Amino acid sequence: MHQPSSIDAVQAMLADHGYVCDRALGTVVFLSLSLGRPLFLEGEAGVGKTEIAKALSASLGRRLIRLQCYEGLDASSAVYEWNFAAQMVAIRTAEASGGADRAALQTELFSDDYLIERPLLEAMRPDENGAPVLLIDELDRTDEPFEAFLLEALSDFQVTIPELGTVSAPEPPIVILTSNRTREVHDALKRRCLYHWVDYPDFDREMQILEARAPEAAAELSREVVAFVQRLRTEDLFKKPGVAETIDWAKCLLALDVLTLSPEVIADTLGAILKYQDDIQKLQGSEAKRLLDEAKASLEPA
Repeated sequence: MHQPSSIDAVQAMLADHGYVCDRALGTVVFLSLSLGRPLFLEGEAGVGKTEIAKALSASLGRRLIRLQCYEGLDASSAVYEWNFAAQMVAIRTAEASGGADRAALQTELFSDDYLIERPLLEAMRPDENGAPVLLIDELDRTDEPFEAFLLEALSDFQVTIPELGTVSAPEPPIVILTSNRTREVHDALKRRCLYHWVDYPDFDREMQILEARAPEAAAELSREVVAFVQRLRTEDLFKKPGVAETIDWAKCLLALDVLTLSPEVIADTLGAILKYQDDIQKLQGSEAKRLLDEAKASLEPA
């Protein structure tokens, strides 16, 4: 599929695959695709940063390659590993045959046959459908040495394997980096990217998202769900519910055949929208009813 030719085309393309974005996000996605620049998305967990990479992959017909970041991730784990078990079998087999040529054996052991490709190396390989979408998810979980390694990888779109040499991407991948901002990512890496802060959506956009992702929900229930979640985000919570929780909650309510929200229903299903016991305890008793009353009042015409 050809890349979109305008911001409106980006928004329409993503909407066709269930991702509703505002014009600001549509603009930075369009520029990222047009200029071939990595896109750095920062924001709270659950606001749709990862989903945009999935929607882009589906929209453009490109393969999605995901590098899930974690503490202690290093360059070798992100690029490649050697299949040591298979290499040991090959060595034992050669020794048993008694006629092993050491130089030939070494060349064979460090060939593509024994190479395990990790996400960054996979993203550098040619693909008949075009350059893949490379999602580097939750970059803030890693440390500064890995960020420094990414600077080179994202600048030149190449990685080096000492035993094989340098692998360069014939076409740069479409790179999406995400961060939940549990720590600050270094400015040098951000400068390599186009940046966008993904915020919680307003009421109208969250309604559009819910209609796209849970279309079977009745309009009135969807309005109540979104209004309650929007009101909940104004409270002093350890972890405010994201859009992902809004969608999950609506689907849970549908599974329970709920037609309208009530304090009892909210109490029974709080685990779908709040993930910490301290937050759940805050909504026990009359607190849930107060928030529900305020949410329903906000839906009444002025």
